[in-house]
Amino acid sequence: MIYLDNIAGCAPDKRVVEKILPFLTERYGNASSHFYHLGRDAFEAMEDARKEVAKLIGANSDDVYFTASGTESNNLALKGIISHPDNLHKKHIILSELEHYSLQNPARRLISKGYRISWAKVTPQGHVDTDHLASLLDDDTVFVAIQHANPEIGTVQDIATISKLVKASGAHLHIDAVASAGLLPVDVDTFQADTLSLSGTNLYGIRGTAALYIRKGVKILSVTEGGGQEQGVRAGSENIVGIVAMGEGARIVREEMSTYVPQLQALGENLMSRITSLYDFIHITGESDMSKRLPGNVSFWVEYIEGESLLMWYAVKGFAVASGSACASNILAEDEDDLEASPILTAVGVPTDICAGSVTMSLSRTNTQDDVDRVIAETPDIVDRLCAISPAFNK
Repeated sequence: MIYLDNIAGCAPDKRVVEKILPFLTERYGNASSHFYHLGRDAFEAMEDARKEVAKLIGANSDDVYFTASGTESNNLALKGIISHPDNLHKKHIILSELEHYSLQNPARRLISKGYRISWAKVTPQGHVDTDHLASLLDDDTVFVAIQHANPEIGTVQDIATISKLVKASGAHLHIDAVASAGLLPVDVDTFQADTLSLSGTNLYGIRGTAALYIRKGVKILSVTEGGGQEQGVRAGSENIVGIVAMGEGARIVREEMSTYVPQLQALGENLMSRITSLYDFIHITGESDMSKRLPGNVSFWVEYIEGESLLMWYAVKGFAVASGSACASNILAEDEDDLEASPILTAVGVPTDICAGSVTMSLSRTNTQDDVDRVIAETPDIVDRLCAISPAFNK
């Protein structure tokens, strides 16, 4: 199996695995138990990891809070900000059309509580329309969420320009950097981020650990009540194994990005140019300029062929890829009519009458030119097979 779904989570680096093994055996203390050495040892390891995550994003370590997932970090940012007493008088939330479901879904539920939700439009290449965003901002805006880069179509946002608009309005700016950290420079001061979410598995760590940066002075309420862990912001016993893994992963990518990112960029450019040359009915989603999208991220759709079918045939051929179609997350749906086009593809204007989902191939530092060559070699057989059975394909 050639793994080309790294945007969903990278394989843990071997050094990460070596780092966490002792915490699965003899170093198993609870970081909240400071009266004996195992507890103090766990606490010190957690704080060392916090420092590494902070270094990766140019933050102070005491502004980094560990969570269980990027989804939790996004939920905590949104719900924690708007529910603080000092923010209750504002009822307007703005999200870009490309935001993750962990922001879209909770935002929609807030409508019943009197909040207005606005959606910042994006261009066909997936860039936030800054003129439209500026027109949405008003004195009632409390929270604005923008992805640094979208994992499905790879487009990277001009955060510097966006942040100036948002901060000038007085609104809170949240940046979802889950897909970009480890692939692109992420600096909380450059971004002027009030909050920023990260995920350990995208940093060659392990699943089940993430982080939320909260700028000092930002007022936020905990949405998980219990003990006083994470400075009272996120209760619950800390996942020391996952936290140590995330810290080590953050250290590795910070020290080695300058080496592996150019290699990913070159592999991605090679894959994109060759896959689009196979057929004139294969279309790239997001930016065609690889310098404006995530390194090693290539997404495309094929006219009249479902993204789910492409995904399954790639799996048969030995490739792990992702589909941008909702089919991929609704395989068990009883009625095919329940399957909807990806809202990301809809937002960037992909025609729904001839596109039933895209394929995203995301490379990591472990992928090689041979992996790309094999994808290119097998794609024509996959496309030809599916075109042959597609009733809509114009032969």
